[in-house]
Amino acid sequence: MLKRYRYRAYPTGEQQHALSQLFGCCRVVFNDALAARESARRAGRPIPSKSELSAALTAAKTTPERAWLAEVSSVPLQQSLADLHRAYANFFDSRTGKRKGRKVGAPRFKKRTHRQSARFTRNAGVGVLEPGGGSGFVRLPKIGRVRYESSRPLPAGPSSVTVIREADGRHYVSFVVDEPARVVVPAPPARAAGVDVGLTDLAAIVYDDGTREKVDNPRWLRSKERGLAHAQRAYSRTMKGSRNRDKARRRVAVAHRKVRETRWDHHHKLALRLVRENQAVALEGLSVAGLARTRVAKSVHDAGWSTLRRLIVEKAAGFGVVVHTIGRWEPTSQVCAGCGVRDGAKPLDVRVWVCASCGLVLDRDYNAAVNVLLAAGLVERVNACGGSVSVCLHARTR
Repeated sequence: MLKRYRYRAYPTGEQQHALSQLFGCCRVVFNDALAARESARRAGRPIPSKSELSAALTAAKTTPERAWLAEVSSVPLQQSLADLHRAYANFFDSRTGKRKGRKVGAPRFKKRTHRQSARFTRNAGVGVLEPGGGSGFVRLPKIGRVRYESSRPLPAGPSSVTVIREADGRHYVSFVVDEPARVVVPAPPARAAGVDVGLTDLAAIVYDDGTREKVDNPRWLRSKERGLAHAQRAYSRTMKGSRNRDKARRRVAVAHRKVRETRWDHHHKLALRLVRENQAVALEGLSVAGLARTRVAKSVHDAGWSTLRRLIVEKAAGFGVVVHTIGRWEPTSQVCAGCGVRDGAKPLDVRVWVCASCGLVLDRDYNAAVNVLLAAGLVERVNACGGSVSVCLHARTR
């Protein structure tokens, strides 16, 4: 299967200048091709194909206005055209329903201050050298050997190498490697876990052996809002085109990067722990895009539910763990996990209530996690009253 390995890169000053020139060329090629397609669409002319855009790029290198495009490698420029073609294909497939998931918008023009990237394929003559000691080198045409932090060796030769410059100025190299799927069988005893995500607590986890836990929601963005607001105000006060404005923009990007990477680190560790300690994991199929249009949109994005679910599914494939995703319309917060009686929706401020049918005291989050397990078919309900929710469950033989 294809797997991506990303490392922090440390290009020299001369290499940074060459990379900036390469990023600018890729951006101009992408924007020129996008402008050509949009102008043809508005004028009612036939949309230029990928081969026609490639021929136009070759012809542009001979003109005085675009002669500097010949100073960089031609492979990343052709990959920019391929990216535009793929973006349009995804857009049209999303409009016609061929592409599932949330709708994909039309391609937009790239900006200099945003994330920049350039992709080299194998036929570009790239080479990777990993001498050890935590350092590696990747040879890029017309740029040289770029050093990067090799935290773990590549399992095979990469099929493509992407050089990335984030908005905060950091550089990364990303390798796409085709490696065989490796399944790590978890050691017994095996158990199943039901996960219910939320905003008060990031996740309530109930296991089929009766144990349960809650994972706190650190609210990464909320805790850094004051510093982010201060950096954003300082950025808005600077003059456009000045060096101070570029410095202020990078400070804003650094603040957002720290929030993003802290969230990623937490989700990676939680997902890895779940797939290592369980044979099966049951998740709730939430419509995060729909919840992101409500009044709690910022909190939903801050929690990163989609990222956590995606990481659990990806890591489970390598550990041989089965992931069950129940339907989004399952009334997990309305059904008593003990007796199965549905007593209707409840306000969000109701965290604990007593079942009117069996008298069981129910915690809202734990009760929902148990119902996720029940809906996935990993446990069976026993009509018993009293005690906690977890003791009313018997594990089904798997």
